[in-house]
Amino acid sequence: MDTAATKRTGRVRPRRDATINLRLSEKVKTLIDTAAAALGKTRTEFMIDSARKHAMDVLLDQRLFELEDEQWAAFTAALDNPPLPNERLRKLMARTPPWERLAR
Repeated sequence: MDTAATKRTGRVRPRRDATINLRLSEKVKTLIDTAAAALGKTRTEFMIDSARKHAMDVLLDQRLFELEDEQWAAFTAALDNPPLPNERLRKLMARTPPWERLAR
């Protein structure tokens, strides 16, 4: 690949075929540009890297957690011996989940 970006950076970038347009204040744009320059990145590279890292953190926070041995034993015991259903649990389970409320 002999593009201007490859000549400039020496890196081959994967094909990008999606666009996201953002509107932001000049102050935020300047902050992003300053941070990108500090890392030797373009604004686009900085924003993609930042968004990708944050997205991965958000998803990992939903799926991955670490426990000490004692905490793990308590956790698995709670899973193996759930409490009996009560009125509060029935109300909770009857509610529409937040992600479904947002989709409406």
